[in-house]
Amino acid sequence: MLNKQVQSLKEKLAGYPLGRMVVQFMDYMAVEAGLSDNTLLGYGRDLMGFCDYCTQKGIKQIDGISAVTVYSYLQHLAQSGLQENSLSRALVAIKMLLRFGLMTGAAQDDFTDSLEGPKLWKKLPAVCGKEQVMRLLEAPLPQDPYYLRDKAMLYLLYATGARAGEVTAMRLKDVNLEIGYVRCFGKGNKERIVPLSKIAAAYLKDYLLQERPALLKPHSPDRLFLSRTGQGLDRTNLWRVVKKYALRAGMPKALSVHTLRHCFATHLLSGGADLRSLQEMLGHADIRTTQIYTHVDQERLKAIHKKFHPRH
Repeated sequence: MLNKQVQSLKEKLAGYPLGRMVVQFMDYMAVEAGLSDNTLLGYGRDLMGFCDYCTQKGIKQIDGISAVTVYSYLQHLAQSGLQENSLSRALVAIKMLLRFGLMTGAAQDDFTDSLEGPKLWKKLPAVCGKEQVMRLLEAPLPQDPYYLRDKAMLYLLYATGARAGEVTAMRLKDVNLEIGYVRCFGKGNKERIVPLSKIAAAYLKDYLLQERPALLKPHSPDRLFLSRTGQGLDRTNLWRVVKKYALRAGMPKALSVHTLRHCFATHLLSGGADLRSLQEMLGHADIRTTQIYTHVDQERLKAIHKKFHPRH
């Protein structure tokens, strides 16, 4: 489905003079950088708007783009009501296209380093306390239809900090219960190994031995978590499962699957984990992305202040 959307977008881009360069850029990012179809769609849609703007300004080649062109386009987007996050994303896509043009020799003037986007507010992720998370993990009850599956899934989410898409895509061979780890494939299909706690491993083992065989159908894939029809559990179903038990546990209404990833990171950090190890487990390409959790972990900062400040 996503692949068809990417192809359709490429066909639309080909109708713009600058669009052919964008299509080449998308092909390069797919093959060389291994970007997912979702990411390619995001870049393509942002750049199609830029192609349309350049066509209106009579710019048909990438070497005709200047810093003034880029800033004028961003101003045009801002006036149309686009928010800072979207403006920054559009600027990133344009800068990457310009660098691709430099690499292929289609452009000569490198001014990408001088292009600055709008300053963004730092939004701290929503995090629940340890007691709240424990209530969520204990929310599934033996009388629930898929008790072992849901229990194992919740524990896996919190024990590994895996993204929703990583959990739903996880296969049987990605789980090693003897050694205690799972294999996740994150953005750009990048692989990483994340340790698995003994409790989470125990619930997974119970699910695999007692409940998954009952869900298994002749057409079932080798996905770790299966739905009642024997299909691989998708993100929508995963969200519904988490929401069901979150309401039962009295969790905040804004809680999402991703909240458990934030809880995993923050609670590890409060327990003394170093940022580099946390970065590897979360699969962040840049440690600056991981550093946001240092702002969330207020209790740890208070403890450090109390312990080391000479006048406390």
